Amino acid sequence: MLTKRVIACLDVRDGRVVKGVQFVDLIDAGDPATLAARHAREGADEIVLLDITATHEGRGTLLETVRRTARELFIPFSVGGGIWTADDAAAVFDAGADKVSINSAALDRPDLIDEIGRSFGAQAVIVAIDARRDPSASDPVSEAEVFIHGGRKFTGRKLLDWAREAERRGAGEILLTSMDSDGTRAGFDCELTACVSDAVQIPVIASGGAGTAAHFAEVFRRGRAHAALAASIFHFGVSDARELKRVLAKEGIPVRLPC
Repeated sequence: MLTKRVIACLDVRDGRVVKGVQFVDLIDAGDPATLAARHAREGADEIVLLDITATHEGRGTLLETVRRTARELFIPFSVGGGIWTADDAAAVFDAGADKVSINSAALDRPDLIDEIGRSFGAQAVIVAIDARRDPSASDPVSEAEVFIHGGRKFTGRKLLDWAREAERRGAGEILLTSMDSDGTRAGFDCELTACVSDAVQIPVIASGGAGTAAHFAEVFRRGRAHAALAASIFHFGVSDARELKRVLAKEGIPVRLPC
């Protein structure tokens, strides 16, 4: 069985890490470079930095924040937000990122996935998808809907259709955020995650709802996720990746234990 990854996420607004519930009610969580370094020391396998207002504000990624954070890291570092062209991606890579995460821009112009993949390799392209169950559908999970602009705008796209298209176009991974679970610490949406994991061949990163080690174990088993991402439980000291991995290892989940 492949090793499961534990990823720490930094949602950044105005150069500061923030966290909210279901994409609203944001509160300050600290400096991104400082938090990234701490999470890396504590055993996170990767760091994801998302400039969550870049798209809404119509600007590019805060490259100086990326540079400061990259200087603190010795583990894979992904960056999303404000990446609209392959040149934007190149600037983020030059600032120190190992991967880029694209969301609204990919839905606006799906060829962007192909372009970045051709230039930098599929392993460097993550397509992030913010999805919400459709309560009016006969199957709310399989007919879940895709949103953009930080969850502010419905795209008219269905989750599975878009995930499959992203894979066809050369995405190396899917970062799936359940908008219903985001920030609640009540557990990942395992049904939603499993639905996407079964629909594509590329790795799926589960996001939204982490609160305990049991939630991670559940999404790795029931959700069939290849990796799981969390923010609140790491930023506010509820847990750290080292202790989380020790619990997962005892549960038989294959993880890379820190030294």
